[in-house]
Amino acid sequence: RGGGGGRLHPQVRGSAFAKHQEARVQELPGQVPTGHVPRVLGVHLTGELARSCVPGDVVTVSGIFLTRRATGPRQRNAGNPNAQGLVSATYLEATAVHVDKRSYDDHAAALPPQVADAAARAVAQVAHGPDPAGRLARSLAPEIFGHEDVKRALLLQLVGGGGRQLKDGMKIRGDVNILLMGDPGVAKSQLLKYVAGVAPRGVYTTGRGSSGVGLTAAVTRDANTGDLSLEGGALVLADMGVCCIDEFDKMEDSDRTAIHEVMEQQTVSIAKAGITATLNARAAVLAAANPLYGRYNRKKNLSENINLPNSLLSRFD
Repeated sequence: RGGGGGRLHPQVRGSAFAKHQEARVQELPGQVPTGHVPRVLGVHLTGELARSCVPGDVVTVSGIFLTRRATGPRQRNAGNPNAQGLVSATYLEATAVHVDKRSYDDHAAALPPQVADAAARAVAQVAHGPDPAGRLARSLAPEIFGHEDVKRALLLQLVGGGGRQLKDGMKIRGDVNILLMGDPGVAKSQLLKYVAGVAPRGVYTTGRGSSGVGLTAAVTRDANTGDLSLEGGALVLADMGVCCIDEFDKMEDSDRTAIHEVMEQQTVSIAKAGITATLNARAAVLAAANPLYGRYNRKKNLSENINLPNSLLSRFD
């Protein structure tokens, strides 16, 4: 209120509005020290920077590190000055966002013409050379000797197939799902980690440390507004990429059934707390598991060695 008791009203017609988005960036798993929790920082994107990145991208953000007054549940007992609580929260006012890890098509379109021509000549040289598929397969995890057939299968999974959409609207997936079943100590986990690093959007997780909600999607409450929101899991973050799940046989049956829809329909359907949504999860699933008896028993058939239900095995190619 002013001295004369007047009230200030915003002039909506004379105001200029800009796009605004609040994102959260998290440390890369490879950069987190052992035993520490990945740190999260809020980023404010305004103007044309809004929607410049999507969940799952690896980004480099330039901006100004600022503080603001803490509001919501993060500020406890704000009226009591002697109470312990957050006085201010920090965020990053972004000025530039660069997406480092993107799909192959976007990466090829962003290359300069000279680099694109040199890359095209190198690809043509490999394609017309002797045994191009074998040469590419041997360059996949070269520190692991052997496993030529396994590396060829992983190469085909990284390349992917052609998805089809029929005239009646039915979609047939083009991604390849692979299950690696073998004895302990045959470098299954090393192959999974290498594929997750090579893929444009690769996510690595383990079966024992993952739940069905963590793989698909979870309904969370926003800390600032208090509204319900959807938070994508590992399969949603690996959209248009590869999701690697290690120790697949150690997962609970209730958590394993959440992957059925993703592997065939390539979507995640959520109907929780009044939120009904369908998220895209166009990811290829690469799973690794051990046989039922620890080692593969050649005296028993395939279904007796693999401790997985037939409804899940039929979804692996």
